[in-house]
Amino acid sequence: MKILALSIVLFAFLAPLPVYAQSVAPIETAAKQACVIDANTDTLLFQKNGDEHMPTSSMSKMMTLYLTFQALKEGKLHLNDSLTVSEHAWKQPGSRTFLNIGQKVPVEDLIRGVIVQSGNDAAVTLAEGLGGSEDNFATMMNAEAARLGMDNSHFVNATGLPDPDHYSTACDLVKLADALIKDFPQYYHYFSELTFTFNGIKQGNRNPMLYHPELGVDGLKTGHTEIGGYGLTASALRHGRRLILVVNGLDSMQAREDEPAKLLDWGYREFGLYPIVKAGQDLAEAKVWLGHARDVPLLAATSLEITLPRSARAELKTSVSFQQPVPAPIEKGQQLGTLTVSAPGMADKTVALVAGASVPRLGFFASLKAKLRYLLTKS
Repeated sequence: MKILALSIVLFAFLAPLPVYAQSVAPIETAAKQACVIDANTDTLLFQKNGDEHMPTSSMSKMMTLYLTFQALKEGKLHLNDSLTVSEHAWKQPGSRTFLNIGQKVPVEDLIRGVIVQSGNDAAVTLAEGLGGSEDNFATMMNAEAARLGMDNSHFVNATGLPDPDHYSTACDLVKLADALIKDFPQYYHYFSELTFTFNGIKQGNRNPMLYHPELGVDGLKTGHTEIGGYGLTASALRHGRRLILVVNGLDSMQAREDEPAKLLDWGYREFGLYPIVKAGQDLAEAKVWLGHARDVPLLAATSLEITLPRSARAELKTSVSFQQPVPAPIEKGQQLGTLTVSAPGMADKTVALVAGASVPRLGFFASLKAKLRYLLTKS
């Protein structure tokens, strides 16, 4: 057997941001904490104190919504189910959907109340409906945060109202927003609704980015408390490419509108999304030993696309490696090699190469004949 390695120059791959610090224009933000990713590849583009504990205010409601959407997806809850408003929910301070004590409210209206109006009363009503109590629901929130890998987050309520034991980080909230969008696309449209009217009271969506269609923002959630400042989790889609960001600790509503727009424009301008290979793409052929076919095609098992600085595309190298000849029998889909994508200062990306066809082994006499032919050729 011999190992064959083919080098092909394609594009440049983005490692963690510091590797390419000189390849992109610098960006600063007034936010105390910030995190920006390309959601197509889960690539970190920018962070400022991204893992620092911070008050999350109403951005915490994304976890309340995540658990609600999960219950809907699993059939434990339905949009037309009604939940009863408790006195505890009705008494919630801050932003409200203006629910009434004892009122039975459809789940879909509660979802809109949480997303569009940031209603604390609506959030607690959902929490009590799913967890029995807000305390039990907080336990559910923490369990889900652990499952999602939100290692620097802890929840004690469904609303994000201030509590020293209630915190998250900018990058944890980005992770949560990413999961919301990818796990529950059927419910994501609620985040782009501009107004919602309940009990005769019409309120507009507090997300300022939705009112600037040129930005491509289609969700998610604002937040504000005196201790935490102004914050925003936003997601934008431009030409099939989605960026997600969190900013927090801003000192005004105007800054909450300006800083995310600046970061989004920078992310789309300085970084590009580039395809490397598509699933099923034929990348090489391997010789076969004692098989009914002399060669077998090697196909990419999965697709791979990368996010990288536009100025760094030429830095990437890829190599295809496999052993040949491959002894028969070979099963279609059997891994026979690897495509490796590499760049200085970053971990390699790999894609399995699999057999594109099955190759049966030759029978006894045909195998014997092939072996003799090989010996005569080598002599």
